[in-house]
Amino acid sequence: MYAVIKTGGKQYRVKAGQTIRLEKLAGEVGSKVELGNVLMVEDGGDVKIGSPLPNAKVEATILETDRADKIIVFKKKRKKQYRRTNGHRQSFTAVRIEKISV
Repeated sequence: MYAVIKTGGKQYRVKAGQTIRLEKLAGEVGSKVELGNVLMVEDGGDVKIGSPLPNAKVEATILETDRADKIIVFKKKRKKQYRRTNGHRQSFTAVRIEKISV
């Protein structure tokens, strides 16, 4: 059984027991969170599709909240003496999918 959920402007294919990194969610480490924007559920060949599905939810546990590795953003326009360097670290929340229910 797997589901497709939408959170943080992205879509993820998840199944029970899987650990994924999502955009930062509110909540403490160890707390339960419900991901209610379920777009699709597949259960042994039986596929349900909606936008979002009514009464469908995915329950997850927050494992950690951290920031990803730094990336360097470098802009340059040649022959114009223009250079800009900037760094960025994206915040994320790691969650473990506990249960998918329809």
